Amino acid sequence: MASAAKKLHITPQTISGQLRLLEDAIGQALFNRVGRRLELTEMGQTVYQYADEIFAIGSELASVVAADTDLASKRLRVGIVSSMPKIISERVLGSVLQRNDGAISLHCQESELPDLLFRLNSHKLDLVLSDQPIPDGLNVRAFNHKLGESDTSFFVSRTLINEYGKPFPLVLDQAPMLMPTKTSALRRRLDDWLELQRVTPIPVAEIDDSAMLKAFGEAGRGIFAAPSVIEQEICRMYNAIVIGRTGEITEHYYVISPHRKVKHPATLQIIESARSELFIPRDPESHQRAG
Repeated sequence: MASAAKKLHITPQTISGQLRLLEDAIGQALFNRVGRRLELTEMGQTVYQYADEIFAIGSELASVVAADTDLASKRLRVGIVSSMPKIISERVLGSVLQRNDGAISLHCQESELPDLLFRLNSHKLDLVLSDQPIPDGLNVRAFNHKLGESDTSFFVSRTLINEYGKPFPLVLDQAPMLMPTKTSALRRRLDDWLELQRVTPIPVAEIDDSAMLKAFGEAGRGIFAAPSVIEQEICRMYNAIVIGRTGEITEHYYVISPHRKVKHPATLQIIESARSELFIPRDPESHQRAG
């Protein structure tokens, strides 16, 4: 009670009186006294959950009223998970710029998923673009919208193609390879797949930034893996060639939207565009070795 009074800049007696009025209005006790502490009753827990939702809606209302309505509808604040491939992020979000002809301005922030979800929950972001859904156990009022998934392709610089003539996946055995860091979900799936294939590449570098990993690949530092859905862009931008691909390592991509009364109008457009134009149904033959 004393801590709450200090934070609210009022006296403990004022808080105590307000709590008694609330209990009288509800008709049930909200707290049990345990020693010098107060603990919520079962009804108190229920009331707390509703109060939390009420304050969240109030915060959302304040942010909407404070912002210029016309400006807010033109600005799309997007959080992008650091491990998201930059090319996929551009393909997903670029459709908004293309279709709205400058009517919407993108404001992008990159960080780890827990930090972005906190900003989403605090009404500082309109949506989050992620390569994983909301983790279990996080108290986040938001929805997962799966955009699609992609197989995994393996690339090497065109300048080194003559050094990799073995069939896939044997070509990976004892070959220099650029790997995602061990903390990434892709790295764990990649390690498991390599073990099943009984091939052991030589990790020459571990890089958590997808664009930097591809830049190292372009410089001929080793083989690297990336989503098959952006094969053409990678080959063109990084002077690379596909030496193989597998459907046994898949990456999944999501838009995470907040649980709000008012959603940004561009959110649905992004989801529908990505599902219909980028993440098309997989071709069964795409799992075979690249020629």
